[in-house]
Amino acid sequence: MIALSLAEITAIVGGQQHDIPDPAARVTGPVVIDSREVRTGSLFVAFAGERVDGHDFAGRAVAAGATAVLAARPVGVPAIVVDDVERALGALARAVVERLGTTVVALTGSAGKTSTKDLIAQLLERLGDTVWPPGSLNNEIGLPLTALRATEDTRHLVLEMGARGIGHIRYLAELTPPRIGVVLNVGTAHIGEFGGREQIALAKGELAEALPAAAEGGVAVLNADDPLVRAMSERTKARTVLFGEAADAHVRAENVRLDGAGLPSFTLHTPTGCADVTMRLYGEHHVSNALAAAAVAHELGMPVHEIASALSAAGQLSRWRMEVTERADGVTIVNDAYNANPDSMRAALRALVAMGEAARARGGRTWAVLGQMAELGGESLAEHDAVGRLAVRLNVSKLVAVGGREAAWLRMGAYNEGSWGEESVHVSDAQAAVDLLRSELRPGDVVLVKASRSVGLERVAEQLLAVDGEVAG
Repeated sequence: MIALSLAEITAIVGGQQHDIPDPAARVTGPVVIDSREVRTGSLFVAFAGERVDGHDFAGRAVAAGATAVLAARPVGVPAIVVDDVERALGALARAVVERLGTTVVALTGSAGKTSTKDLIAQLLERLGDTVWPPGSLNNEIGLPLTALRATEDTRHLVLEMGARGIGHIRYLAELTPPRIGVVLNVGTAHIGEFGGREQIALAKGELAEALPAAAEGGVAVLNADDPLVRAMSERTKARTVLFGEAADAHVRAENVRLDGAGLPSFTLHTPTGCADVTMRLYGEHHVSNALAAAAVAHELGMPVHEIASALSAAGQLSRWRMEVTERADGVTIVNDAYNANPDSMRAALRALVAMGEAARARGGRTWAVLGQMAELGGESLAEHDAVGRLAVRLNVSKLVAVGGREAAWLRMGAYNEGSWGEESVHVSDAQAAVDLLRSELRPGDVVLVKASRSVGLERVAEQLLAVDGEVAG
């Protein structure tokens, strides 16, 4: 964060000073919400959560070196007290971003946000100092915390924007006004909260609406292959850049193919030339993500051959997203358990099948260990049933449905599609899945683990990797 005095911060957030002996004292370190992350010069932001109240850790934060606390009440140590801590944090982020004048790139979509954000960041780092969020800090707290990591040296600020309702993205865009906005897709994530894909499109399109006009440098990077996203060009004053495999896409992929391990290659076409890309990320769905990243990099002046080189070198930065590890016994674990929705579940299953092609030649099998996809509302039964059916259609060797009612629907969908016997099984919890897999996995098998974050299915992958070197059975 840029250095600011406590007096300046107080004015920005409209707060009141309590127990501050020197208003000229400056915040020079990171802005944090976890007292364990405090460094000398930090600003500690105290949130009152359901289980933990950050105000209780204010003293510890100041003792660890924090200059002051941003809080909702006096805490007995130097503090700036405000009526709404979340709003104050957002106001501080906006003020810092406005002072810096850095190029803000924001992206949203129903699936692929975090992977695409990581790709954009790895490309833009080649052009200059770039700040981006670790993992999925894409809400009203995570986004301003990321923005406040920017300094005078920051050339690009890459931000992920999530939404659970109409107006959420509009609010985030007001905190950190983007010059370039990327909309990846409109799927079925959180459809239970939104009420339909059209409502999701309305919410995601708020990013396009928030962009400055073309004459002021605004650029809307939109997925040409998704009709609901393509239509957002009518909702923005920014210049539109289309990406995808459509013939009229400004940045497009041709000759898309997967190797035996499931790694995609394609020819990247841009308005200034073309180049070949061979990715290190698993699954064909990453081609669309790569095109979105390429479109942003191209807009910011990166030559096409450098874009292709950067995409070919880019890796997975965030945990539990198609995280591929091969055990010493030849079993491959694909930990994609950070989150799940019907679109990402289908993409992951197709990636599993592609990865399994080489495994089949060695006698290996593909295992899909799947759990609940949350927040689907009235569509939940049908969507879980459809995923189970897709696993059978794709010829996944084994389906392990983990959990309660939704998992039972997954297994039932597979059964009704033509799975029988032990090809699909329903188990009660993660430990039961681990016990089953430990007894049945053999060298060459590929295991995909995926569910919504609330299920905690990453424990299956972690326990299977903890027995690295053992051949079960």
